[in-house]
Amino acid sequence: MSPAASSLADLVRLRAERPEAIEEAASRRRRRPLAPPGGQLLILAADHPARGALAVGGRALAMAHRYELLERLCLALSRPGVDGVLATADIVDDLLLLGALEDKVVMGSLNRGGLAGAAFELDDRFTGFRPLDLARRGFDAGKLLLRIDHEDPGSLDTLHTAARTIDAMAAHRLPVFVEPFLCHREDGRLRTDLSIPAVTTAIAVASGLAGSSAYTWLKVPVTEHPEDMARVMETSTLPAVLLGGEVGDDLEGAYEKWRGALRLPTVRGLVVGRALLYPPDGDVARAVDTAVGLLRPRTTDEGRETP
Repeated sequence: MSPAASSLADLVRLRAERPEAIEEAASRRRRRPLAPPGGQLLILAADHPARGALAVGGRALAMAHRYELLERLCLALSRPGVDGVLATADIVDDLLLLGALEDKVVMGSLNRGGLAGAAFELDDRFTGFRPLDLARRGFDAGKLLLRIDHEDPGSLDTLHTAARTIDAMAAHRLPVFVEPFLCHREDGRLRTDLSIPAVTTAIAVASGLAGSSAYTWLKVPVTEHPEDMARVMETSTLPAVLLGGEVGDDLEGAYEKWRGALRLPTVRGLVVGRALLYPPDGDVARAVDTAVGLLRPRTTDEGRETP
């Protein structure tokens, strides 16, 4: 079936005149299993705008141009080996209307309340998808950001809410990707700690949340020194994906860091956003194809590797 929208004007018209077209597109979307047999995932992250994180490199409002972002996402999603998208409801709804999510993993962002740079940034309440939304709309997984500051008593509320949300996802048999960080305030700005002890502790805490870990995945950063990732990833048996993070202009350096970490037994793929959608040379297809090339080959049901 052809997509409901093919242009910005179509998107606006449908949203204004036929909002039910979004649910219609969700109900007829072709689904697929989350994890490819024997292989690794590549998910495109596009949940940054909802927490006010719009900058890419030196462009302060790069991700604020919505249709440009959608064009980049559609191009990236069309490349072989790209499995799906992580986004908030507004972006997911646009991609549904554009027909870009057929046979793709749809991972909904659960919490975006901690706006970038705000005094309440650590109070990252669950203002995005709810577990029941993901289940009702036939989406495939959720993601939550779990930032813990030992100096902030509010972190206990964050931990409690995250645990109960993981419980709710497990009740729906929906995977949830937990992205844990230890962090602290430095001159009023929130800083994440990527040292071995901090990343190890964050993984250990996240792995033990909720009444079941059956549907919990981890979304982890590559440590300050990539060679330390093997030690860090020994902390848990939960499947994990690597997050892209801030790579600046050194995308080639990021590829090398990811390449090494992707060889670890618990690492099942990459979730990358700005680094691939806004590469330094502007070539989205090349950036995405290079990332796909880093992944472990997938197998068919008969055990043969796919191309």
